[in-house]
Amino acid sequence: MNIRWYHLALWAAFIIGMIYLPQLVSKGTLRTIIFANYLAIFAISWDVLSGRTGYVSFGHPFLIGLGAYTTAILTKRFGVPVEISIPAAVLVTMVGGSLLFLPALRVRGSYFALVTLAFMELMYQLVQVIRPDLTGGTRGMSGIQTLTRGAVNGYYLSFGLMASLGFAMWLLMKTRLGTALSAIGMNEEAVRGSGLNTTKLKLAAFMLSAFVAGLGGAFYVHYLGSIAPRALFDINFVFTIIVAAILGGASTIIGPIFGAFFLTFLLEYLRPYLPGAERYFIYGGIALLLYMYEPKGLHHVLQMALSAIKGKSRS
Repeated sequence: MNIRWYHLALWAAFIIGMIYLPQLVSKGTLRTIIFANYLAIFAISWDVLSGRTGYVSFGHPFLIGLGAYTTAILTKRFGVPVEISIPAAVLVTMVGGSLLFLPALRVRGSYFALVTLAFMELMYQLVQVIRPDLTGGTRGMSGIQTLTRGAVNGYYLSFGLMASLGFAMWLLMKTRLGTALSAIGMNEEAVRGSGLNTTKLKLAAFMLSAFVAGLGGAFYVHYLGSIAPRALFDINFVFTIIVAAILGGASTIIGPIFGAFFLTFLLEYLRPYLPGAERYFIYGGIALLLYMYEPKGLHHVLQMALSAIKGKSRS
């Protein structure tokens, strides 16, 4: 496991700084950061599968939606306690997602992307027409139990979840598993020729991705207290997740966290001037320019800055 002491020191500094952040910013800013935390979780989930293996998924809201709808239905319709409904939602996401996504792993490139996009659209249609008395149909559901009250409590819960998942996935990707998944992204045939079972490796990546997505979706719906199919299964939502991961630095885990915060605050900054969907074109253009000039993302920019600081300290 290739982990240096300053990597852990940076994680510690980040966590400590975020713990003290509520004392420095307004409640409105905290609410924005809460959404950034959840977007970071979804981007981490995407990065574990697509950033590592190269299997670009356009259907991640399918996994997020499975987790969100499962816990929402269990708590709202059947009165199941959240300490049971959330683990159940994660399990449903991992099992249900595997039944549909795993066959898609037999194809690559644009075919895989289109299949995953079709799954997201299928989920959107199903929640509207199958048992609308349970799913809420086109209107969705409201009055879902929330886990916290107030911006500060919501912030600490979302950040604790994001930091725990992010650090765990970062550590895991430093192991031989992470190296093998990255090798699949570079040359899957070579990995298969070396004797490794690429199907099992891709299954491991998918299950980890589904776990993070399902857990994030479950906590997200219990933060919002409501769920609507059009808001969840929306192409802008998919676009935001993917751009956050790529812009921050795909295949790094840390990069998607940076990208999620950057995009969230950029969207909030643009909201007063472009309240509609037009702001997505603006941030998409900004993201494209940044990616053109720094394809390795914000994570690489930070690495270069740290290297420069270390070089000056030694001289």
